[in-house]
Amino acid sequence: MAKKLVIKVTAGADSPERCSQAFTVAAVAVASGVEVSMWLTGESAWFALPGRAAEFKLPHAAPLPDLIEGILAGGRLTLCTQCAARRDIAPADVIDGVRIAGAQVFVQESLADDTQALVY
Repeated sequence: MAKKLVIKVTAGADSPERCSQAFTVAAVAVASGVEVSMWLTGESAWFALPGRAAEFKLPHAAPLPDLIEGILAGGRLTLCTQCAARRDIAPADVIDGVRIAGAQVFVQESLADDTQALVY
């Protein structure tokens, strides 16, 4: 079984169920003791900004701010460099605990030993 989990979420409010599934899986994995690195790409990039997760609503789903808090409590949350640039998001703009990194870091993390990568 993989000891590390890399999750890339490409969906945001444009595909709420897919988005929520990615954050839920990441938060549950962290709570289960799995080493998690979650990547915000595409429309999910907006959730790196303060207050944006609170705007996300999906019936019968855990609140996105709670899931992000759980992920940050024991995992890593990364905003894609290019996705941030396309949205004019600077490092000073993101919530505490979010880093900005590019494809090279994503590939390196995804190909590490004992790692499973998922894309939503």
